[in-house]
Amino acid sequence: MAALALTRRVTAAVKNKCLSSSLPARRWLLSAAYTDSKVWEATEKDPQNLAVLASFMDRTYDRNLPVSSLTVSRFVDNISSREEVDQAEYYLYKFRHSPNCWYLRDWTVHSWIRQCLKYGAKEKALYTLKNKVQYGIFPDDFTFNLLIDSYVKEGDFKSAFSVVEEVMLQEAFDLPTTQILSLYTLGSYLQTATWDEERALGASLLICGLKQDNTIGLSAQLLGNALLGKVEILKGIHAVFKGMPLSWARGYLGRALTVMEKVASASGDVKLSKDTLDYMSDLLQQLSSTSDSDSSGEESGGEEDKKDTVDEDDLAEQAKLPEYAGRFKELSNQLEAQGKVDSSSFQGLVTALAQQNLAAAEKPDLEQYESRIQAWEAEKKQLIQREKEMREKAEQEKERRLAAKAAAQQA
Repeated sequence: MAALALTRRVTAAVKNKCLSSSLPARRWLLSAAYTDSKVWEATEKDPQNLAVLASFMDRTYDRNLPVSSLTVSRFVDNISSREEVDQAEYYLYKFRHSPNCWYLRDWTVHSWIRQCLKYGAKEKALYTLKNKVQYGIFPDDFTFNLLIDSYVKEGDFKSAFSVVEEVMLQEAFDLPTTQILSLYTLGSYLQTATWDEERALGASLLICGLKQDNTIGLSAQLLGNALLGKVEILKGIHAVFKGMPLSWARGYLGRALTVMEKVASASGDVKLSKDTLDYMSDLLQQLSSTSDSDSSGEESGGEEDKKDTVDEDDLAEQAKLPEYAGRFKELSNQLEAQGKVDSSSFQGLVTALAQQNLAAAEKPDLEQYESRIQAWEAEKKQLIQREKEMREKAEQEKERRLAAKAAAQQA
């Protein structure tokens, strides 16, 4: 399709020119203390025979009765092999499609991810995360960090980016550790992302960048708005915000320029990285040239492809490209004159941030994690006690019924 070819051409041209001087990604981030599972495995476990548990759940579902969240939790906690990970995936799916679907416990989600990492089934963790609606896998920040870090350490930035995308969709960039890990992943993956991943990449950079009011955060905002602006120009605003926690207001390229204006007028040492400005420059040039091609009829088929998504307001936004390009040149010159262009690459800045700040950011996470485990343990004990009481009550009720039946037969 012509519009598809147009998108690919812009993507390839910009990537070939920009962000090529990034530092090579280092395959370490979180410390061994952060990723160590000793604290988790020291929690009180309830040993179970998984075959017996599976049989019980199958019988319960066959009778159209709900399985408790405790039963699913016990199954996940007692995984001891790669094969049992597959079995647990099936019962997570069954539970999600049962009347009790809303009660999958946070500790069960955490345990599921840990078990997948322990038994070499990261692809299962990622699959259930990407299909969260079908499996109910909505991790907390700490669990997200473990999964991202496991992929980064293997140099698998594509999978790490897939996890960051889920963090973005859940708007879970609250922890500084999650911000650093995510920015590191996004910077590492930026050069190799495919054209159809750029919307999620732009949204992740923008939302995560908003959490940091510094050179890295503002550079991320610039990149994010630029990538989303490219999607807006090529496919229309509806292609930008559909299924994303983004504003539906038009003008993402204009918002990228607003970031530049903010830096130009800011006091202090805040800057923008040179490679992000180069990326924006080349992006505007390529969009302008392809827009000229379309207007001359070279890509006439593209209009047919985009007619369902691009409306008059989108076309009006496209017409602003010359204005955006001119304003960009003015702001770039102004930033250069003010000494507010950082010669370091975006990835170099993020790498330095990780080296300087990540260790200190880990400490409050670990303290919060230990407190969370204690809260989970207390909640689990309450559920176990409630389960015990309900079973005793059911037994007593059964005995009363049998006694009544026996009395009736004697009478």
